[in-house]
Amino acid sequence: MSQIVTVPNAVLRQPTKPVDTLDARVLGILKDMENTLREAENPQGVGLAAPQIGLSLRIFMIRPTKSGPVTTFINPEIIKYSQRKIKPNSKDGVYEGCLSIPHHYAPLERSSSITIKYQTPILSTEGCALRAVQKTYSGFSAHVIQHETDHLNGILFIDRVLEQNAPLFKFEGKTWHEVTL
Repeated sequence: MSQIVTVPNAVLRQPTKPVDTLDARVLGILKDMENTLREAENPQGVGLAAPQIGLSLRIFMIRPTKSGPVTTFINPEIIKYSQRKIKPNSKDGVYEGCLSIPHHYAPLERSSSITIKYQTPILSTEGCALRAVQKTYSGFSAHVIQHETDHLNGILFIDRVLEQNAPLFKFEGKTWHEVTL
């Protein structure tokens, strides 16, 4: 399991490089990322991008529910954003946070659905390969995918906070405090 990289580490601001082959090194990275995502607590991780473990590769994983499966996205590209946006309007809503900026959350607006092209590993008796996928996601999964795609482009959720002039909160103990950037 890898240590999660936090701000101000420079790797979080670098655009990532595509994955060309699914070799033993990449398979090791995928296993490590999945373990790291599953073990992330306080806060619980729902997504993890390769830059968050210090690697500038176009890979992320999501697990929108704690008991749900992990989905792997390699070389993802969002090809369509819905015009309809979703944004929580109270602290009871889903606030966006980031394992690389622990305990900070904001009510960010994102497209309610997206269509994404990506590759995912398939394992068979003959070995491993990358399978091309195009799929539409909506709701919380779409929100997480947009956040993780930003990571691959060197964009952090605090950039979206500034862009949207959204409030930023820090959660300490059991108390929310509004903070400034």
